[in-house]
Amino acid sequence: MKKQKRDLAQRSFLKGYQASIQGKSLYTCPHNVDSAMAYHWNRGWREGKADFWNGFNQQAFQQKVINL
Repeated sequence: MKKQKRDLAQRSFLKGYQASIQGKSLYTCPHNVDSAMAYHWNRGWREGKADFWNGFNQQAFQQKVINL
């Protein structure tokens, strides 16, 4: 089994991070509000927005996603 399928929390975090980079709203979270996956997705979304507000450019976003 592939690693990305085993670590769902990390994958959810990454999807939230990518959603914030693309300008999507926090309310577009695909998970149930009180689930663990929603928590990780929201964490990723918030970190992505913080990076955006701190002035990361597109290349820095891509490098960070690769390193996650």
